[in-house]
Amino acid sequence: MKASARNQFVGTVTEVLIGAVNAEVHVGLKGGETIVASITKESVEKLAIKIGMAVVALVKAPQIIIVTDFGGYRLSARNQLQGTVTQVKLGAVNAEVDIELKGGEQVAATVTNDSVETLGLRKGQAATAVFKAGAVILAVAG
Repeated sequence: MKASARNQFVGTVTEVLIGAVNAEVHVGLKGGETIVASITKESVEKLAIKIGMAVVALVKAPQIIIVTDFGGYRLSARNQLQGTVTQVKLGAVNAEVDIELKGGEQVAATVTNDSVETLGLRKGQAATAVFKAGAVILAVAG
């Protein structure tokens, strides 16, 4: 698939919870992580999303928040993927930070250079990529 979203996770639907308007779709990744997507009930029907089917979960890099220390706090964001920083590419104002998950998938986050400095982000550091379920767009073949 060609799309502008840097993060394209191929996975399998493991659970679908249908509400009155929205639905929650759980996507299992090869490393055992789960991405939760909050999409409309209409989108689930239109895309014919069912348990066991292959999907691609798309998340734009600016939607990713990087956490290195939760400091005892818990977050409401459903998606919290732990990994290791593999690359930090500084730009004039923003940086791209790549995090590798245990299954080998890469998460690209766009954060400010100030955030890179504040968090002390560097290659080999443990980090968690955090994003809300509403930031996930699902794609299906066909």
